[in-house]
Amino acid sequence: MTNSSRSAPLFIGAAVACIFGFGYTLSLIFYQTPLSAGPLYFNQKIFYYHVPCAFMLFLAVIVCGIASIKYLRGRDQRWDDVSVAAAEVSVVFGTIVMVTGVLWAKPAWGKWWVWDARLTSALLLWMTMIAYQLVRKYGGAGSERLASGLGIFAMVNIPLVYSSTRLWKTNHPSANTVPSLDPSMRAALWFSVLLFTVFFILLLRLRINARRNERRLYECREMALDAGIF
Repeated sequence: MTNSSRSAPLFIGAAVACIFGFGYTLSLIFYQTPLSAGPLYFNQKIFYYHVPCAFMLFLAVIVCGIASIKYLRGRDQRWDDVSVAAAEVSVVFGTIVMVTGVLWAKPAWGKWWVWDARLTSALLLWMTMIAYQLVRKYGGAGSERLASGLGIFAMVNIPLVYSSTRLWKTNHPSANTVPSLDPSMRAALWFSVLLFTVFFILLLRLRINARRNERRLYECREMALDAGIF
């Protein structure tokens, strides 16, 4: 039995858990947590997706950075597969963070975007991971090493993004506001974080497996070309 066959039930179980979990999260967010007063009102519900996706962006970049270090040290393609998969997942979650952020900002600040420290550093992080993808696709020979450097740079940027609201005066709310939330809001937030963590692991594992299968097919094709089969 192959590793893929053994892990298939786990993938299916995680996928089913995510489907029901997202349904339950919607119930928590829209029926069991209070609406905010003032201009945010309904838009405040974005918070329960924006924050967990930001956590998953950080997590994906950290995985990418660590895997990039491992790859540069030993040139083990398996670590490169992890790095590529995590980078792709980070772009997905980063895009969600950017979109939900501007949707929240308009009613909160009256502007779609402000160039404060939190938003600018988060934008730099997201764009770095997009650059990773572009380097891997169009960088040619040596792109693996250059992209790994970008992954490490992005990981180093995470503490700056996270602590930016403490280091500088920003419009963005601080993480210190979470303990002051209504108990039902905190419960919905942390359940959403847990759910997105399971979803992140599922996406990452699926993409790693796909990446490794793609590499094996490429290697088989090269062997066939060298043998004159094609």
